[in-house]
Amino acid sequence: MKPKTNLNGQLTEIVDELVHRGVTLEQARQEFERQFIMASLRSNDWNYCRSARSLGVHRNTLRNKVSHLGISAGSGRVSRALGGRPALRRPMPKA
Repeated sequence: MKPKTNLNGQLTEIVDELVHRGVTLEQARQEFERQFIMASLRSNDWNYCRSARSLGVHRNTLRNKVSHLGISAGSGRVSRALGGRPALRRPMPKA
């Protein structure tokens, strides 16, 4: 049998496996949404405004979804040692 390499074929295989394992629609939806949002946040260096724009949602909607899905900034942020960009920091006020 020829392996399915297009997106629709890959999704069909994943959905078939999830149904076979007894995963509910709500569980599958939440996990897909969580991973999709995480991928967007990682690709936008955890910038919520850019991620929200790329996902087609308002920034506040993204923040609410991140909170609801239990996504934390530390769960996927790339460290500088691994080639990520340094975090932006505000200068400390001088006393």
